[in-house]
Amino acid sequence: MVLVAQLVGTLLGLLAVIFGAFGAHLLKKTFTVDQLNSFETGVKYQMYHALLIIMLSFNLNLETDLEKAIIYCFIIGILLFCFSIYGLCISASKGNKIKILGPITPIGGLFLVFGWSLLLYHFVKNLI
Repeated sequence: MVLVAQLVGTLLGLLAVIFGAFGAHLLKKTFTVDQLNSFETGVKYQMYHALLIIMLSFNLNLETDLEKAIIYCFIIGILLFCFSIYGLCISASKGNKIKILGPITPIGGLFLVFGWSLLLYHFVKNLI
């Protein structure tokens, strides 16, 4: 599980850099300021959580169900939150906004919140 988390975290970090460059150079010409800001928010959240996944993979054994759930929440959260933002921004810039993605973004955000909550619980549990 540790190696999988490291690979997934690294892939998500790599994609964040690619999407960030894509947004800064190519999409800047077709996006509104609001779309560009939203896209950048997705990139930032993706990078923060990719780094967190990598960091956790080096600091946790990722053998318990709780530790695995933390990683899964962050991965699912990134995929739902960030990638729905990318889809919303790109489709809106083309004049054909994919509205079904709108409700997916907050669900992804909830997974990120769950991941952080589980991580807090893990630390508090080990402290007591």
